[in-house]
Parts: sequence; C-alpha cells; structure tokens
Amino acid sequence: MKRHNFSAGPCILPKEVMLKVSEAILDFDNGLSLIEISHRSKPFVDVMEKARALALELLGLEGKGYKALFLQGGASTQFLMVALNLLEKRAGYLNTGTWSDKAIQEARIYDDIYEVASSKDANFNFIPKGYDIPSDYDYFHCTSNNTIFGTQMKSFPDCDIPMVCDMSSDIFSRELDFSKFDLIYAGAQKNMGPAGTTLVVVREDILGKVSRKIPSMMDYKVHINKSSMFNTPPVFAVYTSMLTMEWLKNLGGIPAIEKENNKKAQLIYSEIDLNPLFKGYAMKEDRSKMNATFNLTNEDLKETFETMLKDEGINGLNGHRSVGGYRASMYNALPLDSVGVLVDIMSELERKA
Repeated sequence: MKRHNFSAGPCILPKEVMLKVSEAILDFDNGLSLIEISHRSKPFVDVMEKARALALELLGLEGKGYKALFLQGGASTQFLMVALNLLEKRAGYLNTGTWSDKAIQEARIYDDIYEVASSKDANFNFIPKGYDIPSDYDYFHCTSNNTIFGTQMKSFPDCDIPMVCDMSSDIFSRELDFSKFDLIYAGAQKNMGPAGTTLVVVREDILGKVSRKIPSMMDYKVHINKSSMFNTPPVFAVYTSMLTMEWLKNLGGIPAIEKENNKKAQLIYSEIDLNPLFKGYAMKEDRSKMNATFNLTNEDLKETFETMLKDEGINGLNGHRSVGGYRASMYNALPLDSVGVLVDIMSELERKA
C-alpha cells in the first residue's frame, strides 16, 4: 500500500533522493560508506561546497554578500546564536507561534527584547499586522511559517534595521525577495532534509558589531572562516540536503515548486471550506501553504475518519497538542496526488455522515 506522508517533521523527501542516499550509505567513495568517510576528504568537502553554493543559488543571493552555512543544533540553537552575534542593546520580535515565543525567551537571556506584536492571546491563529519596528533596535526577528498553528507570513515589513527570519518550515517553497533578509535560518528537517543540520544564510557585513566575546562554536564568523568545517559536520544530513536542493533545481527551482505548492494548498483548503464536517483553524488570510490545520465539527466522526485515513495509508495527520484536530503538512516533496487522496477521504466522510 502506498503511504501518503503528511508528517510535520522530519519531512517527506523525494524518492529519488532517498534512493541516492541509500546507495551512498553502502558505497559513496570507492567502497567507503557516506557515514564512514572523513569529513575532510575531498569527496565530502565537495559536497559541502556544493550544498552551500546551491542554497545561495536557489535563493538568488549569489554575489550579494551572503554566506551559507550548515550547522548543528537545530533552529533552537539559532535562537541563541542570533542573539549572541547581533544583539547589543535591544531587538524587536514578532511573536506568531511556539517557535518565535521560544526564540524570544532565549534571546532575553542576553538583553532586552521587545515584542513588536503578538497573536498569543488568540492561540496564534493569525499573523499580526500594522506594527511598528523601532529604527534604533539591533535587529527585527520573525518566523515566516508557523508549523504548529498553520499560519504563514504573506508579506514582510520594510525596516531600516537587519531582518532575521526563521524559515524552518517553508524554506525553498515560494518566491520571495530574499535579499530583504539579513539572516535566514532553517532546520533541515521541515522542508529540506533529515534532522541533524541547520541552514544559515547570513549577510557578512552585519557580523562583528557586538561588544561581547562570543564562544567559538556560537560565532558565525568562525564558521564562515572554516567553511562550515569548524567541527565535524553532520555528513549524512548535509549530503541529503544537497541532493534535495539538486532535485529542486532540476525541477525548475523555487518558481516551479511554488506552483505545485499552490495547487496542493488550493485543493485542501477548498475542501475544508466547502465541507461542513471540517473547520480550518487559522484565519483565512494567514493560512499556511505548508501546514493546513483543521478540526472536525462533529467529534463523533473522529473514529470513522481516522479509520478511513489508516485504510488509505495516510500518515502524520494528527495535529499538535496546542491546536488538536489535524495538520496536513504539504512540503515540497509531497505529491499533489497525496493531497487528492486526503481530500477524497474528507469528501467520502461527508457522504457517509
């Protein structure tokens, strides 16, 4: 039976990527496995260099003063690294979900953090708008897509200070002017690869301006100078992410995948809005194209619905405990056909009810 993987993370990966990775596990370099070679060997140095170059190419940031890094520690470590490297006196944060809330708490260890706006009182079911960003702050931080609550920023403010964005769950999924951002970070396991590495793309000229001494492992400049090789990198995760970016480039890059993502989002949200048995969680204007969150309007149908899902091979649809209900994560590698299967089940439930 074909499985349809709607898991919020670790994410679904392209089948051709999985095949290449499995081959590399057995034989990557003349009889040596990918996971036993030296990270200093030329074959893997080439992988790292290609992965970093592909990230900049896909984002349209080549030759614009940016560096791409593949680091460890997940996006959660970036909550700390951003503050350590950029925060001197005060910074502004847009609070739109669990992860931005955690980023705020971590940054407050070091200095004064101001929430420019928050949707926390509404359990993060919308994206705040019309807020002001003080021009004397060190940076502005936002989260582009909120995996748990199913909201996504459709536009980004113009500001006179560096803009930092956590793009963990929608990196490479839609066209944006990425040069608006001075630092982007994204845990690989949401839309790019397996858990174990985090992509950081940073404009070099914003670094080196804080007065504090930064520990070497937390210093972006150290990692830039060592080409993401300051310590042993997560070889498997970097290689798989490189293959996924190659796959995306061969499809036609971000413009091509955005068209597919739009089709998937349109298909499921149309069913949610037309089917009286379901209700979307997020405000319509802020709905995420990566994570559709919804609930049953009649909980008596829960057992029947979930049996139907299981029978058709639907995996990973349960919502986060903060929201309940269901969450369909439609990352780049999820085929449109899988969304079609889910929508057919939802329609069939309405006919049975």
